[in-house]
Amino acid sequence: MSKTALITGASGGIGYELALLLARDGFDCILVARSRDKLDELAARLESEFRVKTLVVARDLSKPTAVDEIYEEVSAASMSIDVLVNNAGFPVYGRFVDTDWQAELDMLQVNVVALTALTKLFVRGMVERRNGRILNLASTAAFVPGPLMAVYYASKAYVLSFSQALANELQGTGVTVTALAPGPTRTGFQKRGVMEDSRLVRGQVADAKSVAAAGYRGMMRGKTIVIPGFSNKLIPWVARVSPRGAVTRVVRRMQERVSD
Repeated sequence: MSKTALITGASGGIGYELALLLARDGFDCILVARSRDKLDELAARLESEFRVKTLVVARDLSKPTAVDEIYEEVSAASMSIDVLVNNAGFPVYGRFVDTDWQAELDMLQVNVVALTALTKLFVRGMVERRNGRILNLASTAAFVPGPLMAVYYASKAYVLSFSQALANELQGTGVTVTALAPGPTRTGFQKRGVMEDSRLVRGQVADAKSVAAAGYRGMMRGKTIVIPGFSNKLIPWVARVSPRGAVTRVVRRMQERVSD
C-alpha cells in the first residue's frame, strides 16, 4: 500500500532535502511551495530516481486561502497523508519599529497560521487511521528572545510549544509530532530575510542536507524535539540557566550586522 507525504517549502533547502529522503523510502510526495517551475523540476527528479508519484501544488502560504485550496486539491486526488512536513517559513529582519507590518503579517501567516491549519486538517485522518508523523520546522530561535527579529523568534517559539503540546495529546494514537530546531542553515532563508551580513550567519552554518537527515531520523523515531549539532544542543540549557536579560543581549549582538 502506498504512503504519501506532504511537504511545504519543498522547492529548496531543508524541504527539498526532506522530499528526497521521503521519496527514497517510497513515499509518494505532494510538493507545496510558491514556485511551480522549481516544484516541477523536483517532481520530475523524484519520479525518475525513486519511481514515486508526485502532486505539485503551487501555493503561496502567506495567502489566507492557500491552506483550504491545498486541502481541497489533496482531497480531490483521493490522497491521505501519512507524513506532514510543515517546513515553509521565512524571516523578517530589523527593529520592530522599522519593519514592514504587512511582511510580518505574511510571515505569521506562513510560520504560524498555515502550519497550524494544515496540522488541524490532516491530523484527524492520521488519528482515525492510527498512524502518522508530523514534522514542524522550529529553530534554535525558539528557545530565546530575538532582538532585530522579534516576531520571527516568537513565531518559532510558538511552533516549538505547539509541537510539544500536540505530541503529548497524541500519545497512544499512533501519531507522532516532531519539532526540528536547527541553528543557522545554508538555504535561501538569509537572503529573503536580508540578513546575510549579520554575525549570526557569518559564523558556523549547517548545510540543509545534514539538517534534513537529522530531522528525518528523529521524525521516524518519534522524537519530540530534534536539535542538530552539538553546540546548538547547548542553547536550551544555556537559555535556562542564564539571566534572561543577558541572553537577550547576546542574541542582539549576534543578530547585528557586521558593519553596525
